[in-house]
Amino acid sequence: MVASLPDCQESTEAFVRGLYEDAFRPLLRFVLPLTGSRERAEEVVQETMVRAWRQHATGFESGRPHGWLYTVARNLVTDLRRHDAIRPVIVHDEIALKRASESDPFEKAVHRRVVADALNQLRPKHRDVLIAIYYQDCSLAEAAHRLGIPVGTVKSRSYHALRELRGVLEQSGAL
Repeated sequence: MVASLPDCQESTEAFVRGLYEDAFRPLLRFVLPLTGSRERAEEVVQETMVRAWRQHATGFESGRPHGWLYTVARNLVTDLRRHDAIRPVIVHDEIALKRASESDPFEKAVHRRVVADALNQLRPKHRDVLIAIYYQDCSLAEAAHRLGIPVGTVKSRSYHALRELRGVLEQSGAL
């Protein structure tokens, strides 16, 4: 660790190089568990280094600069946590967004309502086949028996019913 930072007379370049060589890795090891993310930990350490460089211009008043570095890093992590608590995290992962919306009970209720409205717009023979297969969890043979029609007719109606349902959903703007 840095025993003492260079005096103001030494070049800024030598100061920054020495600071990175001596303090970057130990600070990163300190900050990484606090942030939980390597990228965020590196950002905190880099900002700590920038602040040390700025402080170097005015001179360190503390006799223990390594303690100053750790204090600055810890304060930056605290600021990040406060910032995150105030502002929502923006997710760019489409899969994560889809999973979040699928697990939301309100979203599920809205989807059920939209599908129910679309089913009500289908012809009764198509609606009955889809309800038997998808809502009552019947096999094709069970649906055929319940509806009193051949299995081939159930297959055909379910194919056409799904196409019709898709058209209704697209027309309503749900798809």
